Amino acid sequence: MKIIVCVKQVPETEAVITIDQTSQWVSVGGAAVFRMNRFDECAVETAVQIKENFPGTTIHILCVGPDRSEEVIRRAIGMGADSGTHMVTSSDGFVDPSILAGWMATSSEVCDADLILCGAMSEDLMQGQVGPLLAECLSRPCATAVIQVEIMADDKSVQVKREIEGGYREAVALQFPALLTIQTGINQPRYPSLSNLLRANRMTLKTLHVDEMGAFHPLQTVKQVTPPRKLRESVFLEGSSEQKAEQLINILSHRSLIA
Repeated sequence: MKIIVCVKQVPETEAVITIDQTSQWVSVGGAAVFRMNRFDECAVETAVQIKENFPGTTIHILCVGPDRSEEVIRRAIGMGADSGTHMVTSSDGFVDPSILAGWMATSSEVCDADLILCGAMSEDLMQGQVGPLLAECLSRPCATAVIQVEIMADDKSVQVKREIEGGYREAVALQFPALLTIQTGINQPRYPSLSNLLRANRMTLKTLHVDEMGAFHPLQTVKQVTPPRKLRESVFLEGSSEQKAEQLINILSHRSLIA
C-alpha cells in the first residue's frame, strides 16, 4: 500500500502577527517559530500506525510552502515516513485552496497513491478545503473529519468513522484509492526518533517549483485583511462575591435578561 500524507508548516500560536498592507496578507515576526500543523501531525501518525500493521506500506510526505517548509517534511520522516516531496513557493502569502489542490494533484506520487491523508484543516486558515478539493481533482472518494480508521482485510478498502453535526458520528466505507482528512484526537502523534531524524537529515527530498507549473485560475481572492473589530466593552466586576453577584443581577435586570 502506498500512502501520501499532505502536511503544512504553520507559525506557533504565540507568534506576533501583523498585517502587511502591501500584500494584503499577514506577516509573521522574524523570530517566530514554525512547526507542523497539528491536524497534519495526527495524519502522519495515522499513516505510521497503518504502516506498522501492514508490512510493505510506504509513506510519502507532500508539502507546499516556502523553503523553510522543508523542516516539517523531515520531521514527518523522523516520525516514520519514508520519503518526501517539497513543492516550493516563492512567497508565504495567501494561496487559494483550489490552486494548492491543483498543484498537489500534478504530483506523480499523489496520482499513484492508494490512500491520501490530510489534516482536517490548517490551524492558520481553518478552512478545511484542500483535502476535499484534492479528492475532487483526482476523482476519488473522500471522508472528512475522520476519527477512526480501519483498513479492511482485503487491502482494497477502508472503513472510517467521522464526526458530523450535532455530536453524531457516521461510519463510511471507501474503496481505494481514497482520501481522508484526519481530525485531532484520533491519536497521540509520536516524537521523531533520533535514528529516523538522522536519516531524514541525510535524505535528498524531491523538489518541485510551483512557479514552473501551469497556471491555475483561483476560485477565491483576498480583498482585505483587517484586525477583528471591537464591538463591545468588557465590564470587570470588583468587590466581594456578594457585591459581584449584586452587580451582575443589576446588569442582567437592566438589559431585561432577568425579571
